[in-house]
Amino acid sequence: MMVLIQRVTSSLLTVGGEIVGAIGWCLILLVGIAPTDTDAELAWMAKKCLNLRLFPQGESGRFDCSALEIGAELLVVSQFTLYGDCNKGRRPSFAEAAPPEQAERLYERFVELLRESGLTVATGKFGSMMDVAIANDGPVTLWLSREREKT
Repeated sequence: MMVLIQRVTSSLLTVGGEIVGAIGWCLILLVGIAPTDTDAELAWMAKKCLNLRLFPQGESGRFDCSALEIGAELLVVSQFTLYGDCNKGRRPSFAEAAPPEQAERLYERFVELLRESGLTVATGKFGSMMDVAIANDGPVTLWLSREREKT
């Protein structure tokens, strides 16, 4: 599982000209699902995204507060292209991304885990062409990944 997490001053998500998600100063999560992902990866990633200290407290500028601590809003967008492999040729391969049916089920479960925190969670429309307007704050952008643990 991969998540590109960005702190934003605002973000707006539209599908076909219709606004389907919008947030103010908080976090956008661009989410890629691998075919090997399980509930364990989803739970780890949800906990990490909710508890990662990405927000300053006061004038220090230090990252002292998490999304949970400030009551952040989250905008979660499915992003299979995070698994795009560009090492060969000129066209990315998406062979490492989960098939759409599996990815949608796991994506929805990830969103559910985030919502269990009590925070407001807006989403895109899985499998749709979306326009995402992102106003980065900082900018603060981090790459999170979690592979299934080998047994």
